[in-house]
Amino acid sequence: MAKNDYHQKLRGLIVEYIVLGYKSLKKFPDDEKYGMISQCKRALVSILLNYLEGFARTKKKVMVNFYEISYGSLQETIGIFYLAIFLEFISKEEYKKLFDIKEEIARMLWSTTKGVKQEDRE
Repeated sequence: MAKNDYHQKLRGLIVEYIVLGYKSLKKFPDDEKYGMISQCKRALVSILLNYLEGFARTKKKVMVNFYEISYGSLQETIGIFYLAIFLEFISKEEYKKLFDIKEEIARMLWSTTKGVKQEDRE
């Protein structure tokens, strides 16, 4: 897959995950508006923005830093959704959809980060 096609696929998956995440957050109780909802929305948007900022950089170490922040935000969001199952805010089925998309994004982000690190060593 060409670099630009890979970038577009990853970006599309991230957007899909964000949209699904926002829809899931609508099921959270109002008393979480300034707690988990707010935190998760920031982290969801951070996945995309940090990935895009990293993609736009030319210095490899800076690129890696943004990709790693994006990856961390991704993990943060799935942690919130995992907790939401036990708090009965979302169903296990809904979590599974989020988790499956998260896993594909995580693989692609990790692969991208690893590739940039290897390029930097050469």
